[in-house]
This record gives sequence, C-alpha cells and structure tokens, in this order.
Amino acid sequence: MAEDRLSGARVKNRWGSLFAASPRVQAVRRTQAAHAAPQSASLAALWQRFAHEHWLVAALLLSITLMVMAIVPGLSRVVQAATTSRVELSVELPQREQDAAAPTLQRGSWKTVKVAAGQTLGQICSNLGIAMADMYKVLDYPGARKPLTHLQVGAELAFDIGEAGALRAIRFDRDDSQRVQLRLNGEQVLETVTARELQSRVQVASAEINSSLFAAGAAAGLRDATLLELANVFGYDIDFSQDIRAGDRFTVVYEEIWRDGEFVRSGDIVAATFVNQGREFAAYRYTTSDGKLGYYDEEGRPVKKSFLRMPIEFARISSRFTSARKHPILGKVRAHQGVDYAARTGTPIRAAGDGRVAFAGWKGGYGRAVILDHGRGYTTLYGHMSNFGKYRTGQRVVQGSVIGYVGASGLATGPHLHYEFRVAGVHRDPLKVTLPKPEPLPRNEMARFTAQITPMRTQLALLQARRFAAR
Repeated sequence: MAEDRLSGARVKNRWGSLFAASPRVQAVRRTQAAHAAPQSASLAALWQRFAHEHWLVAALLLSITLMVMAIVPGLSRVVQAATTSRVELSVELPQREQDAAAPTLQRGSWKTVKVAAGQTLGQICSNLGIAMADMYKVLDYPGARKPLTHLQVGAELAFDIGEAGALRAIRFDRDDSQRVQLRLNGEQVLETVTARELQSRVQVASAEINSSLFAAGAAAGLRDATLLELANVFGYDIDFSQDIRAGDRFTVVYEEIWRDGEFVRSGDIVAATFVNQGREFAAYRYTTSDGKLGYYDEEGRPVKKSFLRMPIEFARISSRFTSARKHPILGKVRAHQGVDYAARTGTPIRAAGDGRVAFAGWKGGYGRAVILDHGRGYTTLYGHMSNFGKYRTGQRVVQGSVIGYVGASGLATGPHLHYEFRVAGVHRDPLKVTLPKPEPLPRNEMARFTAQITPMRTQLALLQARRFAAR
C-alpha cells in the first residue's frame, strides 16, 4: 500500500508539474481568482441579509400564531355564552279601552260549520253539543229566526261555545251584504252587524246550441241560474222544451255578484239576443222613470206577455191538442182539448197569467184542478194535480205564481199536467194560439229607453258578429 500511495503522489506531482510548467495556464488561473473573490464576497453578504429578514418574519408569524391560539378558545366560550343565554321578562301590557268591557274568549272557541243538504239547525247544535235552551234565546231575537231556520246549502254558521256546551255567541249572514253576530249576555242578546260590500261584475257570453241549451251554456261558462233566467226572459216567445233546434244561438250580457273576491250568486241579465229557428228575439233590462223594472224588446214592448207559453218549466209534451184521440183509460176516441206535459210528481205548476182563481177542487176526470179567469174572455185550466198551492177560489194570482203541483189524480196513467187554454169559452191550442201583444212604453219613456239601450244593442251586435263570423 505504501507503494500505491507513492505511485499516486508521483502521478499528481507529474500532472501538477505539467500545468505549473505552463505560464499561460497560470495567467488564466490568476485572472479567474481575481474575479471570483469579490463575487463570492457579494453573494455571501446577500445570503446573510436574506436569512436575517426571513428569521424576523418567521419569528413574527410564530408570535401571532401563538397569540391566536391563546385567544380563540376564550372568544368561542364568550360567543357561545352570549348566544345561548336568554333572559325572559314577564311584562304586563295595559288593556285597550275598547277591549276593557269585551268578554274574554277562549282561544279557538269559535267553530264554523258549512250547512250540508238536508241539515237543520237542531242537527248542527246536537253535533256540537250546544244547549238548545241557549239557541232558543237566539231564535227569539228579532230577525234571527228566518235566516237560521231557512238554511241554504253551503251557508256558514259560526258558534262561540263555552264550557258544558254553553253558547256564548253565534255568527251568520242575514243576507249577502250583512253579517250578524249575536252574543248572549245572561238573558240579553247583544247584536253586532257588519256590512259586507258586494261587487257587481258584468260578463258577456255567446254560444251556439248543438245538443242542448245547458250544454251550450256550460261551454260558454254560464251557470245554470243564468241559463234559467235567460229561459224565463224569452219564455213568453220560445218554448224551450220543444222549440230549441241545433244551430240556434244566443248572446247575453249578465251580472255576477262577488264579495271579497269570491262568487256569491248570479245576478240579472242586462241584455240578450236569441235566434230560434231563424227568428231573432231581443230583451233589454230597463227601469222606468217611476221605478218599475222589466225587460223590453227593441220597440219598447214588454217581453213579458199576458200569458206564458208553458206553465211548467222544461217538461216534455206527452200529448198534443187534437180533435180525435183515443183516451188511454176510457178507450174511446175523443177530442183532446189541451196539451199534456209529462213531469215528475211534485213539479211546480205556475199560473200562465195574472187572474183570479175561478175554481180549485176536484173536477171529475181532471182530478184536482184549478181554473183561472184572466179577464177579457181568457181562461186556463190545470188538471191532474197532486196538491194545490196556497191560492183558493176567489183569490188573485200573479203570473208565474205556483198554483199547484204535478200529479196523476183523476183519469191519468201517470204524473203529468193537463193544460187547457180557452178564449170566450172555446178551446184553443195553447201552443199555437195568438196571444195579445202588450202595449209599448209611453211616448215620454221611449226617448229615455232608446238612449239607454242603444249602446247595449250596438255591443250585442258586435259581439254576435265577432263570435259567429270566426266560425
């Protein structure tokens, strides 16, 4: 090994002597050393300053971190204590003067009931456990008995009930515009009436009949009540059970009554036109200068005629006026001097016109019958009734009044109305007889009437043209 170290030293000395022997190489080395010395010194100084600044920053960050670690737990405890701690104070508020005398009500003591079909006040009180003795006090109060005993389906009643079913107050609608509250105070009944504002909305509908009046009306958005009113308005000129044909059409301007954004009921018809089998009829609502409300055609004649075309609504004709017909019971051929309307037992029968009850009782094969004398030689007969109305012989009746109900009394095979029309004692076909025209409005009313209906007439014509031109 000593030999190896000796050999290495010889090699090193040989290469060193080789380079040392070169003056050019020695000059280069001196130049590089001269340049490297100041550069190394500069880098060393820069590194020393950089390291010193970073140590200061690191120390500052470390101090901040230690402070946050010490503060945050305490701050968290403070925040938690502030958010979870709550102080409840019981403060007695002064009572308002208007409430000082008012009786204290239990929360939720009011119970509201919507009247169902066939439901009575007694049944409602029984279901709620209300003492009837308290309800009798309410019914004895003036103006309370009628709205509470003649309940309409869908009407709302509200009851304030105390302990053991004691009635403290009741709330109901006296009519569309008045809500009444009756409160029991011992033997006294205290009334509070709240006015409820009604809004009248005018609507327009047009339709063409394809199958039936009600189907066409429903397609146009009309309610049944409005359709029935439409039939009543034109019922003096059109037999809605027999005369309606496919292709008939109508346009109607009508009112709807609303309250607090809810529909209450159908209102009156303002104006309407009806085209039946090519014949056009018009009706306009008009109030005369002396306050009489009615419907008039464009000539100012009342739409309401002296007689109704049919004294029963929407019935089917089962037998017509003829000079020879085989009687279904007697089996003999004899004249049928009237018109038979098949309808359910109990269907109301209306007076065809104003008049006086000339007869009301049993009349042979007619069974229970009523004869009305309308004056000027006109009389009408109504037979086979099941029951009479409230009118008796000698009393006056107004057109449309219920004088009896459909039945099968006398010689009848089933429930129907036998209706006869006589002029000066001679039987006439009720479906074809020419009825006397009513007198038009007086001359001093015609100018006012024309001024009122002209805008409606123009509007109806435009609506009808627009509706049916688009087909």
